[in-house]
Amino acid sequence: MRTHVKNAIYLLFVVLASPVFLSYRLLALIGNRDSLTAGYSQFLSLFPGQLGNYFRKAALRFIITNCDRDSLVSFGVLLSHQDTEIEAGVYIGPQCNIGKCRIEKNCLLGSAVHIMSGKKQHSFTDLDTPIRDQGGQFEKVVIGEDTWIGNGALIMANVGKKCIIGAGSVVTDDVEDYSIVVGNPAKVVKKRGPSAQGAT
Repeated sequence: MRTHVKNAIYLLFVVLASPVFLSYRLLALIGNRDSLTAGYSQFLSLFPGQLGNYFRKAALRFIITNCDRDSLVSFGVLLSHQDTEIEAGVYIGPQCNIGKCRIEKNCLLGSAVHIMSGKKQHSFTDLDTPIRDQGGQFEKVVIGEDTWIGNGALIMANVGKKCIIGAGSVVTDDVEDYSIVVGNPAKVVKKRGPSAQGAT
């Protein structure tokens, strides 16, 4: 019974959000999808409470590559790229900035986590050209399943499955599965799992 009620509520919010994602689809025919995604996510981020959570995921499902209905995108979350995937069971805390990425199932992101679109977004080799005019490259960052990222962490590289990223950590290099990392730059301090007990 509870599942049926949740499905009915979700479908109701899909209907309510339909003007939002339909207008996005129309504008995407002539505009830049990433710019539109950023603008629409700013608008969607402003709706508070549980109703806002339902409204966001209902609309984002039709705007970004994937936003699973069994996910939660909190108040104040901003997305900058259309090619973003949010899988089932994902929780994204308030005030996060999410770049081009795939967040796999059952991940938890604390408040104010930033997932950048890789670490090559800005070129800076030419001293005679402003950095903003030198371009760069966006990379799709992967956050492995069942990973917990603490408040205020900055992620610029892939993170393996079942990892823990300490609050305020700055991840600049790929993190292996089952790792616990902390610091700036983030370093592995321990591995998770039975075989890693007692290891540092």
